[in-house]
Amino acid sequence: MPKVLLYITAKLIWLFLFYNKDFNENRAHVHVGKKDTLNLCKIWLEPKVELAKQGDLTDAQVKQVLELAETYRDKLIKQWKAFKEGKTIRMIKIKK
Repeated sequence: MPKVLLYITAKLIWLFLFYNKDFNENRAHVHVGKKDTLNLCKIWLEPKVELAKQGDLTDAQVKQVLELAETYRDKLIKQWKAFKEGKTIRMIKIKK
């Protein structure tokens, strides 16, 4: 599971990642959760950022990660393309 973005705040850490099984899926998306989240949220990155599956996140948390996905969409899509090409993914770390 390549980790693509780590978003760190004083209160929590959001982890954005791709599943290896996603390699065969054509529509760019990312899975998001906090540490120890069992059922991750799934967010489509194209053609626009939108929720695919809420997972264990609350509505407020989904709103927050959708905003983050929108903010970092271009970087996430670039990572998705590298992932699909079998290239090494470098995790992006954002500290707020």
